[in-house]
Amino acid sequence: MHFKRAFLQIIVPSVALLLTGCGSFNRDWRAAANNPAPAGDIQGAWTGVWVSGATHHTDKLRCLITKTEPALYQARFRAKYRHVLTFNYTVPLRVERVPDGFAFKGEADLGKLAGGVYHYEGHANQTNFFSTYSSKYDHGTFQMHRP
Repeated sequence: MHFKRAFLQIIVPSVALLLTGCGSFNRDWRAAANNPAPAGDIQGAWTGVWVSGATHHTDKLRCLITKTEPALYQARFRAKYRHVLTFNYTVPLRVERVPDGFAFKGEADLGKLAGGVYHYEGHANQTNFFSTYSSKYDHGTFQMHRP
């Protein structure tokens, strides 16, 4: 009886929260993907894959990048895991213009179950996005392009 109550009190609201966030991301990403990317900027929709160097897992990855301040961007990621689970999370990126596009760094705490604090570093231009990521238990790459 206690298990059933715990399930209803914890799991059901958590699933509802995840599903709500998914709809917002999908709507925003599709809107950005259906409009031309801003010239000379990395804002907008991106799609590609992530690859773990630790486990060799790989799956789909989408991202929506928005400029929040002159050198600060918000990267909203939607990553698939084992073709079944989907994770949404946001990473603030400190971005600077470099001769061949943009360089960026950022970090986000994805929670204990997801591996804790992840660090990101990479570069992008108008059409291609590449980033490394690392945490206590994992490291790998993100490779994306415009949809």
